[in-house]
Amino acid sequence: MSKIADAIITEKVETLRKELHRHNYRYHVLDDPEISDAEYDRMMRELITLETEYPDLASPDSPSSRVGAAPLDKFETVEHSIPMLSLDNGFEDSDILDFDKRVKRHLDTNDTILYIAEPKMDGVAVELVYEEGQLVTASTRGDGFKGERITSNVRTIRSVPLLLQKEEGGKIPARLEVRGEIFMGLEEFGKLNDDRLNRELSPFANPRNATAGSLRQLDSKVTARRPLEIFSYGVGRITDIAPESHWETLQTLNRLGFRINPLTKPGITIEAALDYYRELDGKRHTLPYDIDGMVIKVDSLSLQQRLGEKSRSPRWAIAYKFKAIQETTRILDIGIQVGRTGALTPVAHLDPVSIDGATVSRATLHNEDEIRKKDIRIGDTVLVQRAGDVIPEVIKVIESKRTGGERVFAMPQNCPVCGAEAYRQKDEAVSRCNNINCSAQVKARIRHFASKAAFDMDGLGIKLVEQLVDKGLLTSYADIFQLEKEQVQGLERMGPKSARNLMNAIEESKTVTFDRFIYALGIRHVGENVADLLADKFETIDELSVAAPDTLEAVEGIGPEIAESIRHFFEQNENRKTVQRISDSGVKIIRKTKQEKRPLEGKVFVLTGTFEGMTRSQAKERIEAAGGKVSGSVSRNTDYLVAGESPGSKLGKAEKLGVEVMDFQSFLSVVSF
Repeated sequence: MSKIADAIITEKVETLRKELHRHNYRYHVLDDPEISDAEYDRMMRELITLETEYPDLASPDSPSSRVGAAPLDKFETVEHSIPMLSLDNGFEDSDILDFDKRVKRHLDTNDTILYIAEPKMDGVAVELVYEEGQLVTASTRGDGFKGERITSNVRTIRSVPLLLQKEEGGKIPARLEVRGEIFMGLEEFGKLNDDRLNRELSPFANPRNATAGSLRQLDSKVTARRPLEIFSYGVGRITDIAPESHWETLQTLNRLGFRINPLTKPGITIEAALDYYRELDGKRHTLPYDIDGMVIKVDSLSLQQRLGEKSRSPRWAIAYKFKAIQETTRILDIGIQVGRTGALTPVAHLDPVSIDGATVSRATLHNEDEIRKKDIRIGDTVLVQRAGDVIPEVIKVIESKRTGGERVFAMPQNCPVCGAEAYRQKDEAVSRCNNINCSAQVKARIRHFASKAAFDMDGLGIKLVEQLVDKGLLTSYADIFQLEKEQVQGLERMGPKSARNLMNAIEESKTVTFDRFIYALGIRHVGENVADLLADKFETIDELSVAAPDTLEAVEGIGPEIAESIRHFFEQNENRKTVQRISDSGVKIIRKTKQEKRPLEGKVFVLTGTFEGMTRSQAKERIEAAGGKVSGSVSRNTDYLVAGESPGSKLGKAEKLGVEVMDFQSFLSVVSF
């Protein structure tokens, strides 16, 4: 191929890519296409043909990447730089009005707060990371702190920009972390299920399940065939651009090429938000996609920053959920489920009923007190509720349907699995099996130990764990490391290859971070977040095991109940032996890489006036690079006001509140590192 041919082909490919990106943006974001679908498809086919013929021209940001990439072996874990927190829920007007009161109380004001309201999509939350305008990583929300990398799958979604749009004179952020909700439209969902039925495949229960299943395909070519869409609702980190409100953030995202839900309503009072909730509730069944409520957020970003977050949710936002879909059915029996802590949970076995597209045959009854309070009996006709991913529960008994043949349920005095005595502490509503070696507890503890958030032993699923415990091959999670391939490959559905893969997964899991090791032990009340706090505070498992309750309570985020639970766990001789056995099995505990503490860590700055030789955005970048935070308004939480030429009213407010004022030269000496 001649040099001139190279140049011509390269220019042709670049032109096609540029045009396809532009047409994609006009179609999915502006809803204003300039060409027909047939013309778009023709251009795409031409691009794919050229890229196939000239593989050296391949590029990850090409529109052709939407057809799918090579299959993955497994999903990698991605840590969110800023946690994707969950939202507190409200179910009545009073919950929302109480939220408004809490906001005002935290801000120490009686002034009217302006909010922004948007439909709460019933989809899958994701984070998209762009560097220098190019999509580099896409991940699921996961537990809020870590998710799964699904970049190849997300690239196939046409409403996700692979490259950010740049307007003339506009700025592309060096780094942008976009949060959004991926979903499947109702019409497209119906067509997908029709197609599956025609191919004699099981239909999906609802659009959300179909979306989640599509995003978790190891082969992105399968995802590319699924009709997925996205609405963006916010950001994590963003550089170079400093919006002042959530609405301005959404407008910025829209200009950069992201779809924003057109039903978003900014600048409204809490009373107007309640009115809009009723409006959305009335029209939700006419929308082309599922929503399960409305999200209300404080619009001002400076106020959001002042309000901050709790351990798992922001103080500046709340989800007002629609009434959950309910159905009536009959309780055929009540059984007992034994958890890893020995908790005996009563479970209603139901006459199967379809609720929100899913067949429900079991529902939790929580505990003995709940059964008595609701007077639930075997044979009762009951109202069952299913809301999103929440386990279905029995809401109430339809007493008018009683025939007299219903039977009162009594909690067993012994564990139904091992026969050991069941006990109930005075301050708890839960009965527990007293036998730590109960096979049901052992199975649950082993599944927890091997789970993705703990040792992440791929292949050690529920069925295999049950077989291993039932055959006496596992009596504790410490036994996992003593398993041999010959013992495993004779089990049901476990041939030589599967057994070898499991052995490899167990061996690979032996290098584990300290926080995951702590979480894997299954200590009551110690979830992933608490395990992370403990791993930061203590150097070794031996140090943690002898920590006194007051030492544990000194760790921010750990109260008396958690401290007592940790102390009790390590006081048990059997638990200490188990931890030692794990260590003796060659398990290597490593520590997370910690960033060196930066000079302005935890300090809050406010900028006012103009700075010679430096823009406001550049000053903000300097502060954040040194670990500080930049707020848009002066408050009692402000550490420094940086005053340039012609400072505004912020200077007077800072002096009034006693906030330290720093001139530009002093500022430069602080951020020059």
